[in-house]
Amino acid sequence: MKSIQQVKGQAAFSGAHEQHAHGHPDLEELRTFGFWIYLMTDIMIFGTFFATYVVLRGSTNGGPGPAELFELGGVIASTVILLTSSYTCGLAVLAMQKGKQRALIGWLLVTALLGAVFIGLEVREFAHFVSEGATMGRSAFLSAFYTLVGTHGLHVTIGLVWMLALILQVSRKGITPVTKRKVQVISLFWHFLDVVWIFVFTVVYLMGGN
Repeated sequence: MKSIQQVKGQAAFSGAHEQHAHGHPDLEELRTFGFWIYLMTDIMIFGTFFATYVVLRGSTNGGPGPAELFELGGVIASTVILLTSSYTCGLAVLAMQKGKQRALIGWLLVTALLGAVFIGLEVREFAHFVSEGATMGRSAFLSAFYTLVGTHGLHVTIGLVWMLALILQVSRKGITPVTKRKVQVISLFWHFLDVVWIFVFTVVYLMGGN
């Protein structure tokens, strides 16, 4: 018969093993919660930039204003591209939930490609403005514009690098609890950037172009 100490030892080992087994999902949930906190700080940052832009958009210092600079045709194309990338990102999540690794990677690649096109159009727009003399130091309006739109573009660029790294990880390790959490988080981040862009499109381009 087993001694009382042996029984206690086995019970302690079993409890520790069970705690370890359930530790991984808790850790993934904690990381997701941490990302939500990060998004809250990002919302505050963008809120500050939007408020600053609204206050300063009339401070052109004799330089070009929104109506003279913005061409809605290209901005609308960029908006359609980014919103389409949000849809393809959603398809990637659906493929992941169905356990389709190749479809997941494929839709993530399409999303990344659309995001890269969006960034390319934004860089071209900035380069055009600079060639026209509308640099960041020209006026308070342009400083606020480049800061707000440029910060969003920087976030999209970070999302692209993140997404490409995730594609490599999924291709090597497959669909695991860790990669599932990462795909869900990048999807949340990408949708967040789309929502921010809708506000940028409305407040900066639509309201500024009129």
